[in-house]
Amino acid sequence: MRRYLLVLDMDLLAMDDEHDLEPINYLVAKHEQEPCEVVVLSLADTNQTKLPVTELLLGARAGKFPVAPQADHDVSAAAEHRMNLAIRHLKTIGYQASGLISDQDLVKAVRAETARHDYDKVILATGRQAGSQVARVLGRDPVQQLRRKLGERLVAFPESHRQESPS
Repeated sequence: MRRYLLVLDMDLLAMDDEHDLEPINYLVAKHEQEPCEVVVLSLADTNQTKLPVTELLLGARAGKFPVAPQADHDVSAAAEHRMNLAIRHLKTIGYQASGLISDQDLVKAVRAETARHDYDKVILATGRQAGSQVARVLGRDPVQQLRRKLGERLVAFPESHRQESPS
């Protein structure tokens, strides 16, 4: 049985809405070919609870200090909720599905999980993890970093990331 790692940093259905159902259609097509198991890796973005240094510096220079994100926003609970919803959707399609949560960044989380377990495909369905233009040019974009390690096993949504080839 094939085993896939599905990496999410936002709700799977919201990701689907933004990308014309690409992630779900891909998973449905794979499941129709043969039964598969999916492990959902939900990223808890702990950076949401910190203020960026540049924002602090710009605020100090202008005499205004930015307001920190709400302290009561539990990123772990949000990641767990996102993971549970994705598992429910995948089971509805017919997949065997389970999940885990990571508070590491995208690259570290995927590398750690793929070092522990073998996956036939690593599917990135992430909306907030895109690197900057400078990062892409320097080869530091998260998708490029993972593509160098995983090669053809990496499937990235949106489509533009999927077509990138390693430098």
